[in-house]
Amino acid sequence: MRPFFIPQPVSAILSRLPQYPHSLIFSRAINLALGTKLHDPVWQPLHGKHICIRVRDAGISFHFTLDQNGLAARNAAAQPDLAISASAQDFVLLALRKEDPDTLFFSRRLVMEGDTELGLLVKNTLDGMELPPLDFSHLLPAHLFGKLKVRLLT
Repeated sequence: MRPFFIPQPVSAILSRLPQYPHSLIFSRAINLALGTKLHDPVWQPLHGKHICIRVRDAGISFHFTLDQNGLAARNAAAQPDLAISASAQDFVLLALRKEDPDTLFFSRRLVMEGDTELGLLVKNTLDGMELPPLDFSHLLPAHLFGKLKVRLLT
């Protein structure tokens, strides 16, 4: 994959937008993608914890917690229990499983702040999950709205 970064003018605009809508969209998309996997008891230590994912080059942060319904967006007002930061490209590489989180961490491209034990739990649990290959077409609005419609009607 050719290196890419979010252009600074785009980042400047994104960083000025309210963070809550980003977090709400992110949490809904992850809930749709992972479904019942988030209800596994292994995720229990995350319940009620404030997690933040920062996409450094985009200037945006996703704040969320895990509750009985899955991921739920949070306001950015409080200090998160765990913050994970990387570039957009590095998060894409992680999602596609083309890069190992340990490699990114030790090369300082992935940074964890706060409760690192919680961070290791997240990393190890995600590594152990059998996830289907990430297909970005599943993140297109038409596909997400279709899944949401099915969930609302059942």
